[in-house]
Amino acid sequence: MRAVRMRAWVLSGVCAGAVLVPGIAVAAPAPEADLSFHGAAVLDGDQVDVRLAPRNDGPAAVSDATVRLRWSVPLADRQELPARCAREDERTVLCGTGPLAAAVTGEQLRFPVRLSEGASEVTLEIDTAWSAGMVDGDRSNDRMTVLLLATGDPYTF
Repeated sequence: MRAVRMRAWVLSGVCAGAVLVPGIAVAAPAPEADLSFHGAAVLDGDQVDVRLAPRNDGPAAVSDATVRLRWSVPLADRQELPARCAREDERTVLCGTGPLAAAVTGEQLRFPVRLSEGASEVTLEIDTAWSAGMVDGDRSNDRMTVLLLATGDPYTF
C-alpha cells in the first residue's frame, strides 16, 4: 500500500496544471477572458448593414473567438459575407474575430446582410458561440438582443 501512495505523489509533481490525490484528479481552472461586442446595425428594406467590433477585457488573451448573429427573419439565400463569416442556418451567421489581446478592441467586421423579404422590424441576437476554451465570468456584455426598425437609422449596441 505504501508504494502506491508514493507513485501518486511522484505523479503530482510531474503533472503541471493538475492536482492528483489517490483516486481523485482535479484539472486546473481554464484561463479567463471577458469578451464583448459593440457596433451598430441599420435596417433599410431587405438590407441590414452590420458593423461589429469585438473586445477582450482580459485578463488572458484569446487566440480566436466566434460571434453568432441570429435574425428573427430568414436571410436571403445568397449573401456576400466577409471571409471570416459563414452561414450556420437560414437565420444565423457565424463570424471569427481573430486573435484578441487583453484590453484591446479587435478588428471591426462590416458587412451587409440581405433578408429574404423586407420587414418593418427585425430582432438581431448577438452572442459568443466559441472562445477558444476561455471562461467568461461576465456573459452580460457578450449576449444581447437589438431591435432594428426599418427607419434607415443606426441602432447601436
